[in-house]
Amino acid sequence: MEAVLRKPIRGFLLDITGVLYNSSPNSIGRAIPGSIEAVNRLYSESVVRFVSNESSESRHELANKLGKLGFKLNEEHIFTPAPVAVQYLKKNGLRPHLIVHKGAVQEFASVDQTNPNCVVMGDAEEDFTYEAMNSAFRLLHQLEDPLIVTLGFGKFYQRVDGPCLDLGGFAKALQYATDARIVTVGKPSESFFRTAIDDMGLSKDDVGLKTSHRVAISFCNIQI
Repeated sequence: MEAVLRKPIRGFLLDITGVLYNSSPNSIGRAIPGSIEAVNRLYSESVVRFVSNESSESRHELANKLGKLGFKLNEEHIFTPAPVAVQYLKKNGLRPHLIVHKGAVQEFASVDQTNPNCVVMGDAEEDFTYEAMNSAFRLLHQLEDPLIVTLGFGKFYQRVDGPCLDLGGFAKALQYATDARIVTVGKPSESFFRTAIDDMGLSKDDVGLKTSHRVAISFCNIQI
């Protein structure tokens, strides 16, 4: 324990779904007992940023939802993968075929989507239909260098009605069928975490991470 806590933690990266609240298909969800008090205490004693693979709504909408659940946090402190994905697509000249939640489509409005040369996958939830997956498969199948850009790569996430299959399984299915490369721009990508850490003005060794699963990553000096 002494080796793990060899240096004081000055800041925290917190996941949102499964850590602050559990989502719901029929409502805004439910705050996890004790999470509101924990966030208030961390804000008062350290630097806090929130990292989420949430891609079914914009950062502004997510902040509003958390506010309704009772959380007091700064919208600018929330980091989600869609804006990072847009930057990646533009930088690399990629034109996406989207499999994302209808609430996230607008996030990609500034990206050229004609004659797609890659597939972007997010939390599509009920839009992960056979037709949607097969359309993506057909595109990837005809590309010389098939590429899938994922807004995260989780195995499952927690809702109030129980655990739900997450994006990773759907992406792996397409990869299996097409031998596509996968580039992840959300968690657990190290660059995604580093973006939030840089915004905190801290070094990687000053920051602890709490996600919905037990995680150990190279640039954090504790496990939670």
